[in-house]
Amino acid sequence: MKALKIICVGKIKEKYFNEGIDLYGKEIRRSVPLEILECPDEPTPERASAAQEEAIRIKEGRRILQKIQDDDHVIALCIDGKEYSSPAWASHMKKVMSSVAGSLVFVIGGSLGLSDDVVRRADEKLSFSSMTFPHQMMRMILCEQIAKALKI
Repeated sequence: MKALKIICVGKIKEKYFNEGIDLYGKEIRRSVPLEILECPDEPTPERASAAQEEAIRIKEGRRILQKIQDDDHVIALCIDGKEYSSPAWASHMKKVMSSVAGSLVFVIGGSLGLSDDVVRRADEKLSFSSMTFPHQMMRMILCEQIAKALKI
């Protein structure tokens, strides 16, 4: 594995999320190289139509896909993805890390989710809950779960 990457839509403005991400990022970097790559988010008009929302997901998806290499193993965070216990997740993540030629890439969409193209490119889908979380919070939760998996 070349590196562990998190590709996400939008910037985090909340200091408390940034502090948490920094804390867990330092823990992760003790074990593996980590890059967090942000893609600009598209403004969503109030009362956007389904077509407008789809166009936004497509634009954001193109930006995400530009940051993914052919040999990367991509895990898309999706509400309908596979859920793991912490020990099972640690085992699965270590297995993937030892077998991927490129980078292990996690993708977090914006407030409207991921485009179909990004989901199709993903090698697997991961869910931490059937509940919906703000994408800023999801970035911190993902970092915490990766750090925990590397310790198990």
